Formats: sequence, structure tokens, C-alpha cells
Amino acid sequence: MRRVKTIILLAFLLVGVSGCSVFISDAYQEESRKIINYLLADMPLPDDAEIQKTPTVILGTGTGIAGRIVMTSPVSPASNLIFYSESTSGTGWTLISSTVAEQIVLIYTKEGRYATIQILKSSGPGFLGGESDSVIIISVVHPSAIQDQNPYTALSELKFEADRIAASD
Repeated sequence: MRRVKTIILLAFLLVGVSGCSVFISDAYQEESRKIINYLLADMPLPDDAEIQKTPTVILGTGTGIAGRIVMTSPVSPASNLIFYSESTSGTGWTLISSTVAEQIVLIYTKEGRYATIQILKSSGPGFLGGESDSVIIISVVHPSAIQDQNPYTALSELKFEADRIAASD
């Protein structure tokens, strides 16, 4: 009897903890969308897509924004391609390049900014053979975000110095 009570208690604890994570996840989605809508208000985002916390990074404000937004979507890459082809036209973004294959790549420009939208299939067929899920990666850069055309030269100088010190030891 004691073992049954322990199992029931653990089950309730597990349900309680997992329930809290759903509320935390929902709060993160709401707050992330507010921030992204403020910083990148003119780039449409699918309503059903969930922003992934870890690989998403945004720098700057207004038209000086640079960064990457990673989202998962419960619809297929083809459906997301249709979404972007229909929703970007009225926002001032101009499609300058596209590749439609297993990986979809759309490159847009607006007021000197560039946005690359990558749409990938994330898994096999959806639930009961429906649409497959997608991963959407939006990278936005402003031309003034890159000041130095080779910002990594300092790294090779540090490596050269480290190699020189190691050789002298």
C-alpha cells in the first residue's frame, strides 16, 4: 500500500512539474514575440510557429537590427513557403533570390537590410500522415553591422603568438 501511495505521489508531482513548464514555455513565447515584433515588426512570422530559445539571438534596434530567429512550425516547408510568398509582399520586403529544394532559402531586402529565410523539414510525416513539421531560420543583417571586412585576423595573430610561445618552451 505504501508503494502505491508513493507511485501516486510521484505521478502527481510529475504532472505538476510538467504543467508548470507548459506555462513557462507559453510565457516565453509571448514575451519573445513581443520583443521580436518590436525589433522586427516588418517581418511576418507564422502565428503557429514556436520561437526556439537557445539558438535565437537578436542585436540592435529598429532598422539597425541583426540576428537570427529560429522557430519550429507544425506545418510543412511548402506551406511555410506559401506563407512567406504571400505575407512579405505587403510589408516592403523584396525577394531577390530563392532556392526551392529540400531546403528552401529565400533572400529578401528592404531599406538596405537583408533577411535570409531558411525553411527545412524537421521530421517525417506528421501525425497520422499529415504535414511534416518545419524549422524556420530567419537571419537579418543591416549593412552597417559589418564594419571590418576581416574581423578574425586578430584570431590568427593570437594563434601565431601561442604557437611561437609553445615552440619556445
